Amino acid sequence: MSTNTTTEKRTLTSFSFALRDAYTDFTLSRQAMRVSPTTISFYKYTAGFFVTWLELQSVLTPQEVTARHVRAYLAELIAREMSDNTVNGHARAIRTMLKFWHAEKYMSDAVAFEMPKIEKKRLPVLTANEVNTVLRSCKLARDKAIILLMVDTGLRRSEVIALNWTDVDFATGLAQVKRGKGGKFRSVVIGATSRRTLLAYRRTLAKVTETAPLIQCQASTRFTGSGFLQLFRRIRKVTGIYITPHSLRRTFVILSLRSGMDVLHLQALLGHSTLNMVQHYAQMIDEDLLQAHNVHSPVDNLLRLTSKS
Repeated sequence: MSTNTTTEKRTLTSFSFALRDAYTDFTLSRQAMRVSPTTISFYKYTAGFFVTWLELQSVLTPQEVTARHVRAYLAELIAREMSDNTVNGHARAIRTMLKFWHAEKYMSDAVAFEMPKIEKKRLPVLTANEVNTVLRSCKLARDKAIILLMVDTGLRRSEVIALNWTDVDFATGLAQVKRGKGGKFRSVVIGATSRRTLLAYRRTLAKVTETAPLIQCQASTRFTGSGFLQLFRRIRKVTGIYITPHSLRRTFVILSLRSGMDVLHLQALLGHSTLNMVQHYAQMIDEDLLQAHNVHSPVDNLLRLTSKS
């Protein structure tokens, strides 16, 4: 083998490592920021897949990445009929990684690209009647406790899984979310009915220690994320009602607003720094619109309005 050929292969190998090393540095930076394991997995299946795709396109260094590569990759995802939210999630992760690469001098120029749009769809929310139907379908005290806990607090799946029995003050209902999204601490409130259901569930457990998870799988251990989702799939199959951990978070918002909760209190309980996400969850549904119009119709109230003027 000639010296030139050997040098060329060595250079190509080092360039290939440069791309992978830059991705590893990105993931390490997220770990240093103490993001959750779920977020690390999100970057693995989004930004990580993009890096693998780049290598297959013979892109060997971050310096070679352009907006054209990103557009081509996203186009492939769309061609595979991935949902709007999934494609947008990939794009967000890629954008975050490319910004990091530019800030860390892996790239001399910033790469900007247009984010794929998400079609506005009415997100699934359970009505009060549907919540009751789901509760009636729960054969296990644990499953009923999970549904009531999530509807009553708006907790995320990962937050429910992470809770221990000692995180809940059963006298007051305050529960400590020690590491919510973004590593943030916050308090949520569990109502009296949900607390009684949790206590009934605890009486079915063989042993409860200080570090025992609040919700346990059949092996008396903490749920995994996928195991938790299987529980919801089983409920969907039995009831025919579309239910997910996140649909219960939205249900918490809608039912809380209907019950008269202040949006600022709702924002704090959800753990959001702004009202934007509260507004995102609090979509108006037909029942609310009908009720509001029946009460406030300008034409139906024309006579009353005229008499006041």
